[in-house]
Amino acid sequence: MNKLKVLFIDTTHPTLIELLTNAGFECVSEAKMSRNKIESIIHNYDGIIIRSRIEIDKQLIDKATKLKFIGRVGAGLESIDVEYAEQKGIKCYNSPEGNRDAVGEHALGMLLCLFNNLCRANYEVKSGMWRREENRGLEIKGKTIGIIGYGNMGGAFAQRLEGFEANVIAYDKYKTNYSDDYVKENTLEELFEKVDVLSLHVPLTDETKFMVNNKFINKFKKNIYLINTARGKVVKTDDLVKNLDTGKILGAALDVLEYEKTSFEELHKKVLPDVFKNLINSDKVILSPHIAGWTQESNIKLSSFLAEKIIKEFRE
Repeated sequence: MNKLKVLFIDTTHPTLIELLTNAGFECVSEAKMSRNKIESIIHNYDGIIIRSRIEIDKQLIDKATKLKFIGRVGAGLESIDVEYAEQKGIKCYNSPEGNRDAVGEHALGMLLCLFNNLCRANYEVKSGMWRREENRGLEIKGKTIGIIGYGNMGGAFAQRLEGFEANVIAYDKYKTNYSDDYVKENTLEELFEKVDVLSLHVPLTDETKFMVNNKFINKFKKNIYLINTARGKVVKTDDLVKNLDTGKILGAALDVLEYEKTSFEELHKKVLPDVFKNLINSDKVILSPHIAGWTQESNIKLSSFLAEKIIKEFRE
């Protein structure tokens, strides 16, 4: 059987190259190669492995005349023109199974920090302040936690909530009959009516971009807490800050931000608006740098699951 040539244009855990090589693929690593150079050589390759460094758009796909698959080490596929690739007969793979556990745990950790004022209390004690009443917290027990998007990540978060005796409900536009031991299926209107905490677990698409805006937020009957470990542009930051100021949003935990670069490696620091300053100065907001799915274990599992899918399709 002829070896399929695979071009790695992003850094990945060595497990991925090892597994593919052992399965008979020829792997070439060019994690720092420029887009222009990639376009000039991509016609020589049967597969390409990416994270988020370079967008795989129509222009690049048209030059990839031998390409059989695109593998994305991670969950989101927004940096790939999947529809166009599939029209060309190119299969697209991702590996959300690899970081679902990490995301579920991170979302739970963020919720506990919000409810117990842990970030603020930590800072205060280290600064010599001992404020107990001001940091009186909330219990998860008895709260209604709503999940939008009940896939790998939403399911992992719901599973982690088992044992806290919360009422966990979910809405997923593209699924039905998914109630299980951890969650009860609800309509979006029921989430608006019931939830105390909203956790987002949707991909970034034209449909979900800035889905959480002022109109959306004010459909909730209660004042709510918001957790976003999905994609930054699912939430309109201007509207989030506005509703933090009014108290409609009681607190927000954001692992992702609207202002991230495509690679997720840094923010667009030169174009950060004033509203971002309001966000980072609010003691009702907890931030982390897109690391919800970024654990030592997920680093390996993301590569392992992706390799398994590619090998099953092209080598078994």
